[in-house]
Amino acid sequence: MLKTVKKLKQHLVASSLAVALSVGAIASTAVHAAEYNWRFANLYSRGTAFGAVYEDLAKNIEVMSNGRIKVQVLYSGEGVGSSGIFGAVKTGLITMGAPFQSLNAGELPAGIVEIGLPGGTDDVGDLSTLFYEKGWAPILKKAYGAQGLVWLDPYIQPAVYIITKKPINSIADFKGLKIRAPGAYGKFLRNLGASPVSLAWSEIYTSLSTGVIDGSIGSNMIDHRDGNHVEVAKYMYPLPLAGAQVLPIIVNQNAWNKLPADLKAIVKAATAVHAQEQMTKSRLWESQAVADMEAKGLKWSPEPSAADKAEWKAAGAKLMDEYAAQDEYSKELIDILRKDQASNQ
Repeated sequence: MLKTVKKLKQHLVASSLAVALSVGAIASTAVHAAEYNWRFANLYSRGTAFGAVYEDLAKNIEVMSNGRIKVQVLYSGEGVGSSGIFGAVKTGLITMGAPFQSLNAGELPAGIVEIGLPGGTDDVGDLSTLFYEKGWAPILKKAYGAQGLVWLDPYIQPAVYIITKKPINSIADFKGLKIRAPGAYGKFLRNLGASPVSLAWSEIYTSLSTGVIDGSIGSNMIDHRDGNHVEVAKYMYPLPLAGAQVLPIIVNQNAWNKLPADLKAIVKAATAVHAQEQMTKSRLWESQAVADMEAKGLKWSPEPSAADKAEWKAAGAKLMDEYAAQDEYSKELIDILRKDQASNQ
């Protein structure tokens, strides 16, 4: 844990230094109206825990820029749907976005590797070194840059779990189930015989209640709690689909290029603070979310057998070769990941 904290602090300090260099310029500038008006779309509905953290990011950018950048927050479904955030930032319809890479796998395959393939580590320190010491960050900056996007600090959310309407007594019970699981999560579950469906987070509750789907992943346990999914699906499968989920903040390249150097530094630093807040708060919220859902009747499917665990692991192992073949950026990321995994064995 100390090693993890040290690595994260090193990265945050580096980001903060950029802001320190521009403090003089900010303090000497009296601003009465915003010079830049940004629209920032995120994945969550109003009133959710993570939605509030995105609101904090917008406020931090405004305060740290002394009002020179004004940020309007757009919640899920407010003008831009979850699957449309990526494209809307590319075209400049909105300036900044927090996309869910799995919803745009065809446009940016490397984003699926970035978010975390099933079976990946849940160690924050390992993830941090992949991005900032072992080469993932420069590759992702190039991958997003090729799409006309600026890639900013990603944040790490807790493990991804599946909630279902009926208990999963064995791996065989996944066969034929319609489960909301976009991107690599869907391919993983297809390897187990399920039928994956791609839906925005805001559509999960209704789709479960009407029988459109039999189960769903959440980005994390907090998502399941905030979406009230336990009201229409009572069973959580005990094996995490992924040990953690890494999500970026992206900015339209043309809008970014219009910013002076000091404001670019401020946005980068605010995003670094946001990443730390997301990680710290989400770890605290996760256990509370589980307790809240259990109080509403959440049950856990039975503990998987050794054979089920082996099949679960094998389903994830099949994905690396598939995603390495998607494009050059995905291959570079997976080559680094495999080297890292080999060194940790």
